[in-house]
Amino acid sequence: MKTNAVRLLETMGIAHELRTYEVDEDHLDAITVAAKVGLPPEQVFKTLLVRGDREGLCFAVIPGNMELDLKSLAKLSGDRKVELVPLKEVQPLTGYIRGGVTALGPRKDFPVYLDETAQLWDVISISAGVRGTQILLHPEAYARATSATLGEIARFGA
Repeated sequence: MKTNAVRLLETMGIAHELRTYEVDEDHLDAITVAAKVGLPPEQVFKTLLVRGDREGLCFAVIPGNMELDLKSLAKLSGDRKVELVPLKEVQPLTGYIRGGVTALGPRKDFPVYLDETAQLWDVISISAGVRGTQILLHPEAYARATSATLGEIARFGA
């Protein structure tokens, strides 16, 4: 299946692999997806839509086994504070539904902040823009495709 995200990568000549999996509407979390695509959760990155008080909307892309560090993202993005965008606003703003959000080919381009742990891997997994399909690609290629800023924006939950 060719999604906007896949088309964008092909247009840019970026090597990638697609991995499909069975969707369970009750378990759309990155840890479940990681198990289904055969990767550790820290290699499967989830894309969150965030709103800053100064800079507006942005994507935060973090490992599936971590949570977003709001203070670190605010500092990196030039905001005083940031908050997750309520789920009901995500699809109208990005064109993507929960479990299929990606920074590749959204309705409108927003700045992308990628957790620096992505650099630890030869390949990371991100959503292809639909539930049930992941894109595997080199983290530098992903950062280039999304013009991502790398930083320490994720932490382990309490």
